[in-house]
Amino acid sequence: MYIFYSLLLFIYLLIYIPVYFVRIKLLRGESLFLRERLGRRLKNEGTEKKSLWIHAVSVGEVLSLQNLIKKIKEKHPAWTIHFSTLTNTGMRVAKEKLTDADNVFFVPLDFKRVVRKFFNTLRPRVFVLAESELWPNLLREAKRKTKGVLLINGRISSRSFKRYSRFKFVAKKILKNIDFFLVQTEKDKENLERIGINSGVVEVVSNLKSEIDLPSLTEEDLLKLKNNLGILPTNRVIVAGSTRKGEEKKLIEAYSRAKSVDENLLLILAPRHPERFDDVERICRNFSFKVMRRTRVSPNKQWHILILDTIGELAHFYALSDISFVGGSLVPWGGQNLLEPAFYKKPIFFGPHMENFAFLAEKFVQSGAARIINKDKDLDELFLIRDEKSLEKMGNSAKETLNSLKGATEKTIKAIEAMIADS
Repeated sequence: MYIFYSLLLFIYLLIYIPVYFVRIKLLRGESLFLRERLGRRLKNEGTEKKSLWIHAVSVGEVLSLQNLIKKIKEKHPAWTIHFSTLTNTGMRVAKEKLTDADNVFFVPLDFKRVVRKFFNTLRPRVFVLAESELWPNLLREAKRKTKGVLLINGRISSRSFKRYSRFKFVAKKILKNIDFFLVQTEKDKENLERIGINSGVVEVVSNLKSEIDLPSLTEEDLLKLKNNLGILPTNRVIVAGSTRKGEEKKLIEAYSRAKSVDENLLLILAPRHPERFDDVERICRNFSFKVMRRTRVSPNKQWHILILDTIGELAHFYALSDISFVGGSLVPWGGQNLLEPAFYKKPIFFGPHMENFAFLAEKFVQSGAARIINKDKDLDELFLIRDEKSLEKMGNSAKETLNSLKGATEKTIKAIEAMIADS
């Protein structure tokens, strides 16, 4: 099975590396970092002291582990923490945000010899995998080369479960390389059990993202940020974060209808992926609005729609909003993280497609902290809500619901400690 998988991966790379070269190297001016992914520039930091290798896919997962890595380092300063990620954007964010990690690098291409080189060089005692990034050879070598493999913040979405169920034998064989699973919800645990994983090695500990530790922003901080962006005290700001293809047009159409009623409305769009910034700007310019990018804005420049074309600032923009909308939910994508606006006590709105965050979405709706946008009419009403007491109550409920979900970080650290102690 592993030989067949490696052959398919090799063929895939032969076909797509030229495509990635054009898209990433020529069009974006970024490197593919193939040498790094082959381990040719890997720092030889393997030691006999206790160490762990944590892997996460991209920006969202990287940020979700920031607090965990900080707490591990505070409690065990002598431990070496290796951290890998898959995407270029994830790498930039990891180097900026994960200052407590000793070594940050790209995850190896998933071939046995390449992966083995990484483990032989780093020599981690424990391998920690975030969420559900299942690379077969990486997991197999982790099982062989470390004393324990741990999945943290595990999530088996409905889409993933259907895929795993279709290839149950293969999925079970890959998942058997993981010694213990810390998952977000009872549904995730149930899905793993239905695939064939023993319930004794699965524990529900909630979501690490629930314990986000964002900077506290004073009224003075927010006022300064608004002034720098040219936002007036009379403006009402709606921030639509992590939007996906097909959502921006719907949001702008609703904004256009609402703008004819309330001229003080401003819309901030934060596309999920940087490569879509240009497309979103083109969509905005099809409407009769003044469009501005975050990187070009100044206090003297007026705008109706602002495109957030930077990485890592979305939380601050949620903080300055009057209303927050969570993207990936008006189209059948599965939703995005709704915890950042909750941290800043913001009323939360999202579309009907929150399957990837179903537990959290239900929790926030039930507590009165969030509302679902099902129709165009609901979207219009979102822009024109004027019940300030109701919005404030939603924001307070959001913060309270977020606080009720804490505990995952402490339980995750205990699981890692147990594995390292056993080694």
